[in-house]
Amino acid sequence: MSSILTNSSAMVALQTLRGVNKGLAQTQAEISTGKSVGSARDNAAVWSISKTMESDVKGFKAISDSLSLGSSTIGVARQASETVTDLLTQMKGLIVGAQEENVDRGKIQTDIDALSEQITSVIGAAQFNGLNLLTNNATVSVLSSLDRSGSDVTASTIDVAGQDMSTGGYAAKAAFSLATGTASTDQDRAAFSLDGAGGTETLTIEDPTYVAGDKIGLRIGDQSVSYTVSQSDVDATTTADLVAVGLKNAIDALGVDGLEVDYDSGSPGDLVFTNNGTDDVAVTAQFKNAGAGDLATLSTIDVETDAAGALGTIETLIETGIDAAAAFGSIQKRIDTQAEFVSNLTDSLTTGIGSLVDADMEATSARLQALQVQQQLATQSLSIANQQPQNILSLFR
Repeated sequence: MSSILTNSSAMVALQTLRGVNKGLAQTQAEISTGKSVGSARDNAAVWSISKTMESDVKGFKAISDSLSLGSSTIGVARQASETVTDLLTQMKGLIVGAQEENVDRGKIQTDIDALSEQITSVIGAAQFNGLNLLTNNATVSVLSSLDRSGSDVTASTIDVAGQDMSTGGYAAKAAFSLATGTASTDQDRAAFSLDGAGGTETLTIEDPTYVAGDKIGLRIGDQSVSYTVSQSDVDATTTADLVAVGLKNAIDALGVDGLEVDYDSGSPGDLVFTNNGTDDVAVTAQFKNAGAGDLATLSTIDVETDAAGALGTIETLIETGIDAAAAFGSIQKRIDTQAEFVSNLTDSLTTGIGSLVDADMEATSARLQALQVQQQLATQSLSIANQQPQNILSLFR
């Protein structure tokens, strides 16, 4: 049945054209924005996920900046530590030369003092953006990651321990005396050699009113031990005995071949060293007061008055420099690895966001052409449908 009041064909054609136009508008929007999900109206679930991931990407870009800053700061400290170690090694060469009797130790000491001043200069200049990791023991936290668990986000950090390699703040205390050898004038250092097959020496740990943080270090051959005075040691009435026992336990743990260290509670502070091995063993002792930097004992080196003690001191200082450089190198490598991971993770997240919301341009282009053809056909169909009432009118002519 045909009707001039209701044109069903035109209505169907119009609905089809509207659907085609809607699809065409959406396709054109995808082409212009490059996104298949450009707003929450397009797909609320996918849009919300993409926005959360985009916020994480921005966070990780900030973390990359933090890691770069941390790596640069630590790199400066590592380079300075390596330079200090090289300078200390040069100083050791001079000290070894001063062990000979017929040398001008005064001139050698002048060279040593010059190297000492250069070390102080290097440490003072080892700062990046105002932060010097060689002049304090503070722990610096470097932002390294964002850890997400559902809606909960926590920041992760990499802690970087500073190394107090400052050269100032040293104050001598009369910490040692020897049975047969000679300690330094201030008795803050002692050095002796144990002959093979029976060499012996008694090192007495004196009690010059220690405070918490004072440290007694011993170097035996090419190994080192130390004991740091605690507050409980200070509160005790036998501080020197406690220090001596602590040093004996540390020396025993080294396991030096042929070396025997005896402690007699009846002789307060006495450590009796006996060398039962075949090789001679050199032993040096060094006091370092609380609050002094790790290289503070650099100021005690004086080959004119104590060449043997200077050799033991420089060995300990070189080990300190090596330990600091190694620590900074290890943490810098970790930060660089984390920075590379964050960069790769950011790329992966960006790719994931793209797979969720980016338009498939090949498919969109093909769909655009198809919809344009459909639009033309729908327009033609609507035109034909609108002509049907004219056909009915011809029946009444």
